[in-house]
Amino acid sequence: MTGAEWAFVVIGVAGVIGAIRVVTARNVVHAALYLVISLSSAAGVYLLLGAEFLAWVQILIYVGAIVILFLFGLMLTKAPIGREALDNQRRGVALGVAAAILTGLAYLLLGAFEWDAPRLEPSGGATSEVGASIFARFVLPFEVVSFLLLAALIGAIVLARKDDRP
Repeated sequence: MTGAEWAFVVIGVAGVIGAIRVVTARNVVHAALYLVISLSSAAGVYLLLGAEFLAWVQILIYVGAIVILFLFGLMLTKAPIGREALDNQRRGVALGVAAAILTGLAYLLLGAFEWDAPRLEPSGGATSEVGASIFARFVLPFEVVSFLLLAALIGAIVLARKDDRP
C-alpha cells in the first residue's frame, strides 16, 4: 500500500468512528463535536483526491458555519441537552426505519448508474470553473440554502427571546 492509501484508511476510520459517535453520544454538544471530526475527515479525503478547493469549502462551510450554527441554536433555545430529557425508548422502530431507508437508497443507487461504463477523466476543476458554475447554473440553490440558514438563525433567536410568562 502506498502512503496515500494508508492516509485514506486512517482518515476513513476516523470518519467512521466520528459518525458512529455522532449517533451514539449521550450529549448533544458532544455529538456536534463528533460531527466536526466526521466532516473534517471528509475534507481530508478531498485533500487526498487533489480537490483542495472543495476541501477548504468543506471546512469553512460545514465544519465552520453549520456546526457553529447548530451549537448556537442549542445554546440560544435552551434545548434539553442530555439523553435523559430526549429518550423515548423507540430505538427498534428507528432501527427498522433506518434499515428500510438504507435498503431503498442502496437499490436506487445500484440502479442509477451504469457500473460497466468507462470512467470519465476529471475536467480540471479549477477554482474559477467552480465559481462560474456556482454563480451561473446553481445560483438559485445557492441562494435558497443561504436563505434557509438565515431563517434558522432568526428562528433560534426568536425562540430564545420568548417570554417565559405563565
